[in-house]
Amino acid sequence: MDDHSDLYASPSHSSFEVLDPHDPTLSRLATHLFKKTNDYLQGEIASGGDHYMLLEDINRVAITKYADLRNLAVNLNRTLMEYDHAYATTIRPLLSQVDDIDVMVAKLEENAHRLDGYTKQLKTRIREFLTK
Repeated sequence: MDDHSDLYASPSHSSFEVLDPHDPTLSRLATHLFKKTNDYLQGEIASGGDHYMLLEDINRVAITKYADLRNLAVNLNRTLMEYDHAYATTIRPLLSQVDDIDVMVAKLEENAHRLDGYTKQLKTRIREFLTK
């Protein structure tokens, strides 16, 4: 006899073959088990699909938000460059003029104090001269 003869399976003799009578309770329970397994697997597939759709929605929202942030950054950069140019061309020269005016006002105040002191001395001398 061949050593491989035990590898070949004999035909199945389950109780679910068409012509064999079978236990109706077992058949009902097996049908119920298959239905519940099918429901479970269908739910898992649907859940996976729902997760995939949720991830797609999240990705769409993230893409939109990143695009909005990019546009905001571009506009902010453009505005800052405009402000920097306006500062360099308009404001900085005006501030320089203000600094120059401040220096001139300080010198004018110093001269006004000197003139006030000189005027007080002159007034004192004139009084002394007139009283003599």
